[in-house]
Amino acid sequence: MSDISRRGFVRAAGAAAGLAAVPAWAQGHSLHAMKGGAMIRVGFDQVSGTVIDLAVGHGPRVVQGRKGHGVAVNGSVPGPLIRLKEGQNVRLNVTNHLSEDTSIHWHGLLVPFHMDGVPGISFPGIRPGQTFSYEFPIKQSGTYWYHSHSGLQEQQGHYGPLVIDPAGAEPADYDRDYILLLSEFTPLHPHRIMDRLRKGEGYFNYQQTAWADDYPLSAADRRMWAEMRMPATDIADVTGSTYTYLANGRGPKEGMEFAFNPGERIRLRVINGSAMTFFNLRIPGLPMTVIASDGQNVAPVEVDEFQIGTAETYDVIIRPTADAYTIVAESMDRSGMAIATLASRPGARAAIPPPRKPPLLDMGDMGMNHGDGGSHSMEGMKMRDTLLLPPDVKVGPGIDMVAMQPVDKLGDPGLGLRDVEHRVLNYRMLAALEPNTDTREPSRLLELHLTGNMERYMWSFDGEMYSAVTDKPLRFAHKERVRVKLVNNTMMAHPIHLHGMFFTLVNGEAPAHQPRKSVVIVQPGASATFDLTADAPGDWAFHCHLLYHMHGGMMQTVTVMGPEA
Repeated sequence: MSDISRRGFVRAAGAAAGLAAVPAWAQGHSLHAMKGGAMIRVGFDQVSGTVIDLAVGHGPRVVQGRKGHGVAVNGSVPGPLIRLKEGQNVRLNVTNHLSEDTSIHWHGLLVPFHMDGVPGISFPGIRPGQTFSYEFPIKQSGTYWYHSHSGLQEQQGHYGPLVIDPAGAEPADYDRDYILLLSEFTPLHPHRIMDRLRKGEGYFNYQQTAWADDYPLSAADRRMWAEMRMPATDIADVTGSTYTYLANGRGPKEGMEFAFNPGERIRLRVINGSAMTFFNLRIPGLPMTVIASDGQNVAPVEVDEFQIGTAETYDVIIRPTADAYTIVAESMDRSGMAIATLASRPGARAAIPPPRKPPLLDMGDMGMNHGDGGSHSMEGMKMRDTLLLPPDVKVGPGIDMVAMQPVDKLGDPGLGLRDVEHRVLNYRMLAALEPNTDTREPSRLLELHLTGNMERYMWSFDGEMYSAVTDKPLRFAHKERVRVKLVNNTMMAHPIHLHGMFFTLVNGEAPAHQPRKSVVIVQPGASATFDLTADAPGDWAFHCHLLYHMHGGMMQTVTVMGPEA
């Protein structure tokens, strides 16, 4: 393992090859290739410049001896690191070698709406054998990523990292620059996963309660959950029962290493490129200073662990001094973990902590008061009291729960992290480093309810699945300032993503320093509020970034009206 400079860190994953020669894998895969032809490579190269060629193909993948079918960009999973410079223009030529349509969405980038890459909303998609050229100016800097917005290809490996260097100086000083892209691998085809979730949403949950388990639940608690026909362990829909959790495409036994010299300052860009997994990330024995979230700089804050929802990014500064450290990204339900090592010499290793006990949902996660801490009873409780919903929420079979008393939980560190003894990040600890340019009072409040029926695996906004609302998008006037309140009526945490614009979390900071985000986790039975300046004319996707939730209906179109739309 060679010493890596700040600007040359990607060479550890593979040299940045030129694109003049077309490699064999880019000539398209067929059934012949699937019978033992080109294997999808692990890890990523780097591409940069004003014209970048990307090819989407498919082939076999092997992770820790498990084989499955994959979709790759430029022959690797993750796809290549795209490294750009703030202020430049770029043209990305994407060629589709699949037998189905594909697309690329530039997650978190401020682009013209017709370059956003969402079939059916901003463009028609890329047909098999065709090339689509994305062209746009680079208006920002920071850590981002890209992924397919076609079908369920993201689950199969169609994603990659994207870093934009600032036009000026970085606000943080560091000696090395690394990317940690977290994701999952499964040998199952994603449509098979979706089919099993439709037939029984608990299919992949191997941690359900039973009378012989050792979960800290009283008899009264168990009766309460049984009466509601809900498991207290329903934390994740798809789990380590089928997933192998990955660090830069490598499984926990495949030796992902980051080199360092003791005392160096390292910038670790953490990207959650998973389809369905929240990760709780920590480096035992090493504090982390968070300096950016979703590509936007924040005032530095030191923590020991943080939860990163699907599609979020966090940049941290670390300063390792020992021989080696283990980077632990534990799935929120604690059914598995992605592992990487900070190593001062090749092969150096630190202890891997054992998995922690699975967390349990509580009354607060159902949108109820915790009461006096004693035993709970279902007497007088109604889990589907639709009278608590506003009149514009469509009541029907797509809603099986209504939160009774949802409260703002931006100060909640996330499931599994509420009782740990060390310092854990929450949204209230974030503050924008550079002041926000628009601090006007919002002119109106828009309240949206996150709704679902877990048994039928139906997900929606305001009780309407996406297929039913394509003709009536959420409408904003150009430059309108709106406060959006998201109310989660389900027992699942949802990472909600807005395309094309950043919003600012209403987290207790003054408007000038509310943190800018493009993804916000809305905790179970809780609410979260953000302010939005609708400054990007066009049609934009707005959805839960849990892939099977989006596919199951939790998506909407946001239309910003304006002369340029």
